[in-house]
Amino acid sequence: MAEIQRDDMRSEDDWRHCLSPDQFKVLRQHGTERPGSSPLNYEQRTGVFSCAGCERPLFSSDTKFESGTGWPSFWAPLPGAIETTVDDSHFMSRVEVHCATCGGHLGHVFPDGPAPTGQRFCMNGVALAFQPAGTE
Repeated sequence: MAEIQRDDMRSEDDWRHCLSPDQFKVLRQHGTERPGSSPLNYEQRTGVFSCAGCERPLFSSDTKFESGTGWPSFWAPLPGAIETTVDDSHFMSRVEVHCATCGGHLGHVFPDGPAPTGQRFCMNGVALAFQPAGTE
């Protein structure tokens, strides 16, 4: 995996060059993928889910669960991996989740997840990359 470095200073053209159009829409323009469209929603192997923009490890497969929402869901991020902001778009208030390294939009967190945290980090699969255990 690449060394983590602060990537939020890339230009829009740089991001467009290194991301697919769907990744750019979600990570840089705060878009949302269609529910059920990501193969990562069904990923069950042991490993790490990283930011598709900068490769920062974000979630362990140990915290992944089936939420029934159509998006990959986790009950906790890795320490220091994410940042949050309040998202008041779409006539509601939600907590938006961003990669702590590149600032890319990942999804939202809701207070209806399982124990032990009670949180549901509902992530866009296109914003994530999966690395199976043992392939580092």
